[in-house]
Amino acid sequence: MKDALFQPMRLGKVTLKNRIVMPPMTRSRASQSGNVANDMMAKYYAQRADAGLIVAEGTQISEMGQGYAWTPGIYTQEQIAGWKKVTDAVHDKGGVIYAQLWHVGRVTHPANIGGQQPISSSALKAENVKVFIDDGSNAPGFVDVVEPREMTKADIQHVIGEYRQAALNAIEAGFDGIELHAANGYLVNQFIDSEANNRTDEYGGSVENRLRFLGEVVEAMTDAIGADRVGVRLAPFTSLNGTVDKTPVETYTAAAALLNKLNVVYLHIAEVDWDDAPETPAEFKPAVREAYNGTIIYAGRYNAEKGAEAIADGIADMIGFGRPFISNPDLPNRIMNDYPLATHDPDTLFGGAEKGLLDYPVYQAS
Repeated sequence: MKDALFQPMRLGKVTLKNRIVMPPMTRSRASQSGNVANDMMAKYYAQRADAGLIVAEGTQISEMGQGYAWTPGIYTQEQIAGWKKVTDAVHDKGGVIYAQLWHVGRVTHPANIGGQQPISSSALKAENVKVFIDDGSNAPGFVDVVEPREMTKADIQHVIGEYRQAALNAIEAGFDGIELHAANGYLVNQFIDSEANNRTDEYGGSVENRLRFLGEVVEAMTDAIGADRVGVRLAPFTSLNGTVDKTPVETYTAAAALLNKLNVVYLHIAEVDWDDAPETPAEFKPAVREAYNGTIIYAGRYNAEKGAEAIADGIADMIGFGRPFISNPDLPNRIMNDYPLATHDPDTLFGGAEKGLLDYPVYQAS
């Protein structure tokens, strides 16, 4: 059964050697000052280049787009040059790597965005949400988010322009394509989900209106670099960072149909993955498959068996394995050979240096 994970496939203009995806995972190791991708990050991704597709960690498109300390950006020449080290290292190992383009909207603190007030679809504070700032120690210092200001029409157009430029910057940095982060409660998600958006203009209210910002951002990026290099990540059923939608099956099936019309190369759906999380409603996955004709990636709580089954059933084309990739740089080889998986150290996920990033070994068969 697991052979389904090891069939090659086309994604836009590139051929992927398998259907195993390393999804984007924030590690907060960018060089300071300037939030620049570095040699350490290049080595980390190159170690994992046996994935069919790597989607690099969330990368802010502007200073205002940053939610957490020490995350990389892609809006300065220095940042583009830093990412070029990463993409070169992955390509040298025969890998394929996409950039995940990220604007956090309200999920931040003035300390991370030069003292400014965050922006969002609406002036609604995300309740019970914390982010980490650089408080002068080596450990992340967690603080509450603050109330954002509602974006004006001019703000919306400005941010769409930032997404477009970031897509161009990603291609300049050598990425094979980009993934729009429209999931997990960040800016695009703050427009989509009904309970995070109380606008009364054409960007709020109906499902069609709440999907407008998503569509305009995607159009700007596909116009810039081609739809065959643009994927989108959605999280229909998570309440991460305080975004909730009243009718998620309806809303996200409509989103899939919109993205089908815009011809994006893949849809990457993050399923809820904490232990007692609710299951994805049974009707959702077939509805998405019907609405969207491109490549579909699912990530969250998958093991090799469940992932292969989803591909064999035609529900998914690729499967993302998140945390297992942190502690198993050779994850595809371990899956193929039924080798045991190492567990990650949660204390080294965010910030720090090589410990917990580069020091997980490949499996040595005795």
